[in-house]
Amino acid sequence: MKLEWIKSSYSTSSGPDCVEVATPDENHVLVRDSKNPTGPRLTLAPTTWATFLPYASASAR
Repeated sequence: MKLEWIKSSYSTSSGPDCVEVATPDENHVLVRDSKNPTGPRLTLAPTTWATFLPYASASAR
């Protein structure tokens, strides 16, 4: 299965730090560093991802 990776809306084309997310199914959220697409990935439950998002959004401002 080919994953569709989505870049964070806070990422820019000129910024070196980008996070990408893929959802292969309703039970998993995958997170990776766009600078290293073949490197390690985090696998999270959707509830864990939802809990993390407000913290990440507040930190990006």
